Amino acid sequence: MKTLLVTLSLVLAGLPGKPYALNAQITSQSFVFQNLPYDYDALEPYIDATTMEIHYSRHHRAYYNNFLNAVKGTEMEKMAIEDIFANISAYPQAVRNNGGGYYNHTLFWANMAPGTGQKPSGKLEKAIEKTFGSVDAFKEAFAKAGATRFGSGWAWLSLDHEGNLFVSSTPNQDNPLMNVAEQKGFPLLAMDVWEHAYYLKYQNKRADYIEAFWNVINWKEVENRYEKALKQLK
Repeated sequence: MKTLLVTLSLVLAGLPGKPYALNAQITSQSFVFQNLPYDYDALEPYIDATTMEIHYSRHHRAYYNNFLNAVKGTEMEKMAIEDIFANISAYPQAVRNNGGGYYNHTLFWANMAPGTGQKPSGKLEKAIEKTFGSVDAFKEAFAKAGATRFGSGWAWLSLDHEGNLFVSSTPNQDNPLMNVAEQKGFPLLAMDVWEHAYYLKYQNKRADYIEAFWNVINWKEVENRYEKALKQLK
């Protein structure tokens, strides 16, 4: 299981696409603030450039910086972030909030891309159909998880430790890798439903943002993550 966690770390570390010129990569000994893999306006008209710039360069960067400060001088400074999450209940709230914010956003940027389709394919499509009945039924369940998350949080498609897909949501910056999550597993697809992810364009219409999200999912990235995770479970 630890091997799978390390593999997923490496998948996240290799984000596809070109870096945005103004966002140089920042690194610490164990953690990396990745370049955005596309320009701020690349997801227009579904996610506007101003939201992307603020979300990435201010919110995400702040989570990263605050996370580094929270783990500085502790054992966590040299740990894999998944290992931190696996025992997150034992660590300070600042580590949980900011570590989650740093990790969740890294995944969020990676599973979006311009010019992508609205449905998965291959093994992931078959697994979704087996689990939910159809791709449309999955989309309905995923959208509901995001729409009904009270306050701020995330919607997830994840793989559990038995190799089964599930949809869930988490509050604030929690994720399914954390030992405090109601449903635990390996995140494959993440959707940010904090207001800062959509408010400039969609105001309080979270449902409209969720509908637009289907137009920017990088299904190839999600499929690759799914297949790599499955191989490690065998």
